[in-house]
Amino acid sequence: MVERVLAALADSRVGRVQAAVSPHAPATRERLAGRNEVRIVETPGDGYVADLRHALGGVTTPVVTVASDLPLLAGDCVDRLLGRVEAAGSGDGDPTSLATYVPVELKRELGVSVDATATVDGRAVAPTGLNVVADGARDECVVVEDRRLAVNANRPRDLRAAAALLEGDR
Repeated sequence: MVERVLAALADSRVGRVQAAVSPHAPATRERLAGRNEVRIVETPGDGYVADLRHALGGVTTPVVTVASDLPLLAGDCVDRLLGRVEAAGSGDGDPTSLATYVPVELKRELGVSVDATATVDGRAVAPTGLNVVADGARDECVVVEDRRLAVNANRPRDLRAAAALLEGDR
């Protein structure tokens, strides 16, 4: 899956890619070792949020963050998010952090797991794993109806759903 995410980032406007790896995923580190297009950032393996904070400590923001469990991610998804951030920040010069969500209803229609939820504008939503983080920024949320961002491969059924969607797109 990390290869699919890297391919999507290569097809986007993202300029530089850093991959956060932990002691819990040595195969990921090995797979990425020696690749010129990816800088590896070692994290302590204390969990998603703690490791993300650790990885963000060594970068200049704003920065796109993306979980490697998005097998359907495409470059245009990333570019659309970047466009929204640029539009949100235009005019006042203040940076914007943007969290991307999908409707829980969409995830259920696709038959994929719903692990975390929030409410945005009265709607039940789930985080996608694709975000923009900026220091000292105002936080905004966007809800998108994009099945490519609705599938986080956290369980075997999620992988089966992703495979079926990929097959259907061919």
